[in-house]
Amino acid sequence: MDQATVLNVVIVGGGPGCKAIMDMIFAENLTQLRMKLIGVACTNPKAVGYRYAQEKGVYTTKDYSDLYRLKDLNMIIELTGRDDVANEISRTKPEHVRLIDHVAAHVFWDLFQIEEERIAERKRAEEKLRDTIKQLEVAYDQSIIYAQELKQEIEEHKRAREERKKLEAQLLHAQKMESIGTLAGGIAHDFNNLLMGIQGYASLILNDFDENHPHYHWVRRIQDHVESGAGLTRQLLGFAIGGKYDVRPTDMNEIIKNTSSMFGRTRKEVTIKEKHEQNLWTVEVDQGQIEQVLLNLYVNAWQAMPAGGHLYLETSNVTLDESSTKPYDAQPGRYVKISVTDTGTGMDEATQERIFDPFFTTKQMGWGTGLGLASAHEIIKSHGGNINVYSEKGEGTTFNIYLPATSAECKPQIAESQMQTEFSRGTETILLVDDEDMIIDVGEKMLTAMGYKVLTARGGKEAIEILSKAQRAEGKEQDGKESAGGGPGAQRPAPDLVILDMIMPGMGGGEVYDRMKEINPDIKVLLSSGYRIDGEVAKILDRGCDGFIQKPFNMKQLSQSIRKIMDEK
Repeated sequence: MDQATVLNVVIVGGGPGCKAIMDMIFAENLTQLRMKLIGVACTNPKAVGYRYAQEKGVYTTKDYSDLYRLKDLNMIIELTGRDDVANEISRTKPEHVRLIDHVAAHVFWDLFQIEEERIAERKRAEEKLRDTIKQLEVAYDQSIIYAQELKQEIEEHKRAREERKKLEAQLLHAQKMESIGTLAGGIAHDFNNLLMGIQGYASLILNDFDENHPHYHWVRRIQDHVESGAGLTRQLLGFAIGGKYDVRPTDMNEIIKNTSSMFGRTRKEVTIKEKHEQNLWTVEVDQGQIEQVLLNLYVNAWQAMPAGGHLYLETSNVTLDESSTKPYDAQPGRYVKISVTDTGTGMDEATQERIFDPFFTTKQMGWGTGLGLASAHEIIKSHGGNINVYSEKGEGTTFNIYLPATSAECKPQIAESQMQTEFSRGTETILLVDDEDMIIDVGEKMLTAMGYKVLTARGGKEAIEILSKAQRAEGKEQDGKESAGGGPGAQRPAPDLVILDMIMPGMGGGEVYDRMKEINPDIKVLLSSGYRIDGEVAKILDRGCDGFIQKPFNMKQLSQSIRKIMDEK
């Protein structure tokens, strides 16, 4: 769903959790999430949430199927805890179900509790301060001798109160960012799985079409839109968890030339002027993420120049000392500086202070989500660099990016058009491990279409059991204990490769990987996740995992990742 539009929400279940979620949706501090409650369904009209919805003028019904008639329904939050209700909703109206999960209720409830605790803590602090001041006033009246001491004590209390307010504001901000990050990360993970299903089935369709088929280009357009959706999840994850995907030595002059050329072809009212330093130092970056940062800055500049204008792009080598890097928690040393300057309307100081906050935007409805600069800030920070802004109203804006230089050499990259256009086939046995039925279904079909024999496991425990049985059967065969008369098909073949999902309930990818290696140290594993190569994913790769593939992926990407592992000697 386009993040610029309002997310129309209905709730199935009218208990206290329903009321808590409604309070958070109506609360002022969540208005930038663009959520709107349009209906509540509950079989008990006396339930507290049901009555509260009626008081607020929200549409109510005893039959949750009535909610399907509401216009522009985007999200259903199911709070009944009943599997039959959740399954019925998913079966009858799958296109409207974006989240049928108690995770949403917990996130809303946690936010509500944080806000309640903050208000209570403020009241306690104010009451304590009032009591202290009264005591000081009494002491002052009793003796003029201690007047100066009392005055100093009051001043100290004022300073302490101001410091406390600052600390409370910092804590509240951190808590809000953590809660929003949790919500954004969860939505991005679920959205990536949906995109994976769409991408996989589109690849299967294209496998049966050639370029002359009337529907070939339509399916390719579907894949293009999937990539756009994946870009949105990368923005969400950019500030939710940070990290990098694919880091390699890069010439920033080439990146800027390519991105500005692409942008200039679509925005001819903007005149682009470039100034590149010769012999620019190399940087180690995720090229896709840096391109995302630059394009975000270009688009912001274009929107600040509605009547057209000039966009100045400049690169240079700079050396920063500790005084320059300390405010950004970066290391002193050699940096590549990229400056993006426009001749647009500019910003005031208040706007500049919030420009990198998630969901903050000065644009009108439909023109932005407030994620672009927030994700840009986190991307540059995750690369060990920093980004700052200088602007004046009516005088334009300059963004300066500093990326650490490296001594590594740039290697020419193979263009997408020069890469293999058809997927590679194989005959090996592959064990596909994922807790999502949709991923299992489309993954099995894709692998079968490539010629592989496929085993599936809907979780880590099942995967361990499959590998253990295969290993025991192989051991019996080697010991000669298996009778020569055993018919074919009595035992499923041992997997040659495991495609392992990273995020699964009960037993995560890291634990499953370690258990599989204990059973068979030679088993090959391809890790699959919607998250970046960072944190737990990077740790598993460091422990010897054979490869990583980013969701959503198509058949060509999957086949190339498999053959890269299987063909290694």
